[in-house]
Amino acid sequence: MGTALPGDALGPVSETQFHTLQGGARLAYRHSHGTEPALVFLPGYMSDMAGSKACAVFDWAKEQGRACLLLDYSGCGESDGNFAEGTLSRWRDEVLGLISAKCQGPVVLAGSSMGGWLMLLVALAMPERVAAMVGIAAAPDFTDWGFNAGQKAQLAAGEVVFGANPYGPEPTPTYPGFWRDGQDQLLLGGDIALTCPVRLLHGQQDPDVPWQTSLHLAQALRSADVQVILVKDGDHRLSRTSDIALLVQTLAALP
Repeated sequence: MGTALPGDALGPVSETQFHTLQGGARLAYRHSHGTEPALVFLPGYMSDMAGSKACAVFDWAKEQGRACLLLDYSGCGESDGNFAEGTLSRWRDEVLGLISAKCQGPVVLAGSSMGGWLMLLVALAMPERVAAMVGIAAAPDFTDWGFNAGQKAQLAAGEVVFGANPYGPEPTPTYPGFWRDGQDQLLLGGDIALTCPVRLLHGQQDPDVPWQTSLHLAQALRSADVQVILVKDGDHRLSRTSDIALLVQTLAALP
């Protein structure tokens, strides 16, 4: 693919706090206390918690008195670190550590684009704590289906691949370390041993992640309580007012 898989357009962020990781690096997050299960929003590739969907979920959770957690992965947003060193495994472990530190009970994971892949990896690492999941244009395995043979050869040889970026002026880099780690985290080729309720939102005009990916994911999940909601005129971001309303409605209707 070689393009960014962001979750959102930018929105205002306030109340940022910092969690110190082992080694001293600081991870930026926002956390509201409230009833559980806590909502945990996971942004996309090269995205952060300033995204409009993340902010909307956080604001809705506060209005409802629900606990909610947003974060910037290391190397993203306001967090310390170098984006070029980021991997799914590293970011998964950061999410797990922050959930352990800030959330006492069950959680509902919401993942946008790459965050939808990360959502699955987090849930597989702590299935007993995940009450439900919501994917927004979830992009599991995009290091596999998102790159052609030539790009994969470049990445395997240790070269950075730059792709078109419709969301900004600079080309989108994919680093060999991220790609190799992603290839070790592929999920769609077999049974995904998660049994919680899952809702998958996907725009059928998505140019980055084919909407059929959500159908494939629904089939791979072990859970019997999986619904795929297709938005016929929806794009990849699903960040229009109507799209965000659908996301909030979906979260509110979870059992």
